[in-house]
Amino acid sequence: MVTLEPLRADHADALLAFEWANRAYFARTVPDRGDAYFTAAGFAERHRALLAEQHAGVCRFHVVLGKEGELIGRVNLMDLVDGGAELGYRIGERAAGRGVATAAVAQVCRLAATDYGLTSLTAVTTLDNPASMRVLARNGFTRVGDTTVGGRPGVRHIRRPLDFRAGRSSA
Repeated sequence: MVTLEPLRADHADALLAFEWANRAYFARTVPDRGDAYFTAAGFAERHRALLAEQHAGVCRFHVVLGKEGELIGRVNLMDLVDGGAELGYRIGERAAGRGVATAAVAQVCRLAATDYGLTSLTAVTTLDNPASMRVLARNGFTRVGDTTVGGRPGVRHIRRPLDFRAGRSSA
């Protein structure tokens, strides 16, 4: 069982530790965030900016917590516009392969529809990340085309509609 919580100011230390611990793991399939991101000042500034975007309703950021309350991932909805948003997620190496990403994406899809009023989500993955493509497929996303992600070949996906009325899921 995983829990999603909206990103808060007090998540900063755990989130930075999570990103540091998983930096090399994430860099295998997604573009690296760069050295400046991992400095105390750089991370604090970025964290404040994310919270401001969330407060403004532009984005919705979530941390994924494991059974013991430890931060094991993040799931984000970016650029909420016209009933849609872009989904992004990363699950730490120690939690990978255990259904955490599938469960976290399912939860954020439900939140997107029921709490945030969204009707569609898009997501991109690098072509060399089949695990992420499986997570999206399991959550009702359809591959809609090729793209690039940080200069790497990628795939664009969409989930539309998001329908969770009366316990119904469109997935």
